[in-house]
Amino acid sequence: MAEKLININLKIWRQQNGQSQGKMVDYPLKGVSTDSSFLDMLDMLNEELVNKGDEPVAFDHDCREGICGMCSLYINGEAHGPDRGVTTCQLHMRMFKDGETITVEPFRANAFPVVRDLVVDRSAFDRIMQKGGFVSVNTSGNTQDANALPIPKVDADKAFDAATCIGCGACVATCKNASAMLFVSAKVSQLSLLPQGKVEAKERVLNMVNQMDLEGFGNCTNTGACEVECPKGISLDNIARMNREYLKATVTID
Repeated sequence: MAEKLININLKIWRQQNGQSQGKMVDYPLKGVSTDSSFLDMLDMLNEELVNKGDEPVAFDHDCREGICGMCSLYINGEAHGPDRGVTTCQLHMRMFKDGETITVEPFRANAFPVVRDLVVDRSAFDRIMQKGGFVSVNTSGNTQDANALPIPKVDADKAFDAATCIGCGACVATCKNASAMLFVSAKVSQLSLLPQGKVEAKERVLNMVNQMDLEGFGNCTNTGACEVECPKGISLDNIARMNREYLKATVTID
C-alpha cells in the first residue's frame, strides 16, 4: 500500500518557562506520513523550525515504546490524544484527517507546573513514591526464592494489573479535579496485594495519601474519566481498594 501523506495545522502551546506567559502558536505542516507516530510528526516540525532558525518545540519523550510514560501531551482535549489504550508515542497520524487542526497542550494541573512549552514537572509523583511506593526488605545474604511464598493467582493478577501503571499522569490531566487517586491507588494496590508489601501496608497508604494531598492534587469524584484515558487501563477498583486500606490503617494504626 502506498504511503499516504496529509497536511495539518498545529496549534501548539509555547511557553518559555514556568514564570512567563504562554500562548497558542499556529504551525502548518505538510507531507506528514499517516504511518508516522505523533512524536515523529513533532520531530518533523522541529526539524523545519531549526532549519528556519526558530526555537524547536520542547516536549518530553524517552523510550517511544509506551513504557516510560514520558510523552505526556494533551491532544485535541484528550490526554494522549483520540486513540485508546496508547501513549502519545504510540498514537499514529492515521487517527487524523487531511487538513485537520490539531491542538497540542501540556498536561494542566497545579501539581504539574509547566517547565517549557509542552514539558511539565511531574516530580510530585516521585515524592509520593518516596513516601512508601517500595518494599523495605533486607536481601543481604538472606534472599528467599520467589516461589517460597505462594500467592493466589487472583491476587497475583490484580497486583500485576496495578503494576502496569507507568506514571504518565494522564489520570491527573483528565480529572476535572486533577486528582492523582488512580496513580496512587495503583501503587498502593500493587504492594498491598502481595505478602512482601503487607508488612508496611498501614504506613504506606497513610504516607502516600498524605503526600498526595500535600502536593496539591484534587479529590476523586468517581467520574471515571481517569480509567477511560489511562493508556494502561488501570481500573477504578484500585481506588476502592486504596480507600479500604486507608480506612483500615486509620482505625488500627498505633
